[in-house]
Formats: sequence, structure tokens, C-alpha cells
Amino acid sequence: MIWLTWRQFRGSAVMMAAVLGVLAAVLAVTGPGLASGYASGIAACAQDGSCGRFYDRFFDTYQLPFMALTLVVLLLPALAGLFWGAPLITRELEAGTHLLVWNQSITRARWLTVKLGLVGLVTVAAAGLCGLMVTWWSDPLDKSAADGLGLMAPLVFGARGIAPMGYAAFAFVLGVTVGMLVRRMLPAMALTLALFAVVQLAMPMLVRPHLMSPVTASFELGQANVDGIGMDRDEGGAVHVMLRSAVPGHAGAWVLSSELVDPSGRTAGAEGTIGVSTTSGPCAPSGGMDTCVAEINRLGYRQQATYHPLDRFWPFQWIETGIYVLLTAGLAWFSFWWTRRRLS
Repeated sequence: MIWLTWRQFRGSAVMMAAVLGVLAAVLAVTGPGLASGYASGIAACAQDGSCGRFYDRFFDTYQLPFMALTLVVLLLPALAGLFWGAPLITRELEAGTHLLVWNQSITRARWLTVKLGLVGLVTVAAAGLCGLMVTWWSDPLDKSAADGLGLMAPLVFGARGIAPMGYAAFAFVLGVTVGMLVRRMLPAMALTLALFAVVQLAMPMLVRPHLMSPVTASFELGQANVDGIGMDRDEGGAVHVMLRSAVPGHAGAWVLSSELVDPSGRTAGAEGTIGVSTTSGPCAPSGGMDTCVAEINRLGYRQQATYHPLDRFWPFQWIETGIYVLLTAGLAWFSFWWTRRRLS
């Protein structure tokens, strides 16, 4: 049974190994230069306090490969479920070859165990290797990423660490389970992709923010959390503070909410509007942004943010991967039950 399963799967396995080999070679060649450029840039900017500008330039230079590699890791589990999981059993059900195997002294449980075990292990290994290689290569860029693209950001989090292994295991067994129920390859592939996409969207939106209690705190306004200031001189004087998706002293944090509050803790008007004169005083055109921000701080206005700090990255990785392992185990149990009781 192991030999037969390998014969059916070896073409896909060899192709995946070749793709991962090429990717590993490219990352191994370019990774040391990327890390060296980051280290030398940090050493230089630390002397004149220009590291903020260096981060922006450095990340902008490599943003395209950064996003491309992130997308590759995110798509790999979905493709595994689509092209390896969904057809694995459905193909045999459509052709009726599962009945032939069962008549050769192979039990249903052994038939499914070998198929899930062999192909599933290759799937998890491929996703894990890809994710860890990209995590290693992207480390300098993760440290200098723009707001919303740090390690804890929903788009990036799923393409780093061990999470891709959990996603791949779930997607693969989901495809197998859907294929058993639908018994037609193309509908099974389409339904697998749709269900996996729904789960992947629901996790960062509905589940991940609550894996641990978020931190809520207030911060003075400054360069770290103010993106810009708008002034409405035609309305008798008003300042609009545009906040960044960041909090001072917690670089890389995943900011769930951020708003400007007045000294009493209430939200400061629509779009962070503050009634400060823009024709005279610190917020006049001659005053400059820093002077105006200092005046807003003096008046007691603050950024109130709810966030998950960067040091929760690995706890979140382990918790979320554990959730996907439990989902995978549940689907595998259902597949064995369906094979024994309902499949014919």
C-alpha cells in the first residue's frame, strides 16, 4: 500500500522538491547580502539618528520580493489542499479503484491511513520548510517593515514561523474530507478552496485577536504614532490628527484599534478633530508640525490604542497552529468514520 501510494504521488512530490530546491538556492544566495545591508545600515543610521528614514528606504527597496515570498507561503497550503488533498480519494472513488484495493486484503482503515500519512507528511514538510526559509530570509525586512506589514500583521503572520505547517495539514485533510463527501473531483476542489479561504479569513478577523487579552493604553502624540496633521482654516480653526497604525515604544505591534481621545477619555470628534486655532499660536502655519503636536499634547489629547505587542508572535504561532492541528484531527477522525460506515 505504501509503494502504491508513493507511485501515485511521486511525480507531485518530485516537482514540489524541485520548486523548493530552486527557492532555497535563491534565498541562500540573496539572504546574506540582505542581512549584511541591514546590519551596515543600522550601524550607520544609529550615529546620526536617521534610522526611521533608513527603515523606509530599505523596506521600499525590497518590498516587491518581500510581498511575493509572503504570497508564495500563503498560497502553498491552499494549493496543497486543492491539488493534493481533494483528488487523493476522489480520484479513486470516481474510478472505483478503491473497491479493487479493498479486495486485496487491505482494510479501509489501512488504505486511508497510508494515504493520509504519506501524502500528509510530505505536505506539512513542504509548507514548513518553505515557511521557515522565507522567515529566515525576511528577518531584516520584518524588522524594518512599514506599518501594517510587521510580523504580527494578519497578512504577514500566516507566512512566518510554524503556522504554514498547521495551515497545510488542515487544507490537505479538508480536501480529502470534502472529496469523500462530494465524490466528484472538480466540485471537491472548488469547495475545498472556498472553505479554506473562509477559515483563513475568519481566523485573523474573528479568532486571533482573542487568543490573548489585548493591551489597551494611552500614549502621547509624536512621530511614532502621528501620520500627519490637517488644518481647516476656513472653519474658524480646527486641527485633524491622522494617527498611524503604530504605538510608541512597541514597534511591530498589531494595533487592533487606535483613536484620539480628549483629556476626559472621550473620542476627539470626527477623524480626530481638535478645536485649536490654526491662524495664530503653535498650530499657525509658521509653527510647524512638531510645535503643533506639542501643543495638542499639552492640552491633554492622547492616542488610545488596543494592540498585541510583538513579543506575542511565537505564543500566537503555537496557539494558532494548535487550533489547526485540532481541526485537522477532527476532520481525520470524521474521514475514518465515513470510510468505515458510509463509503462504498
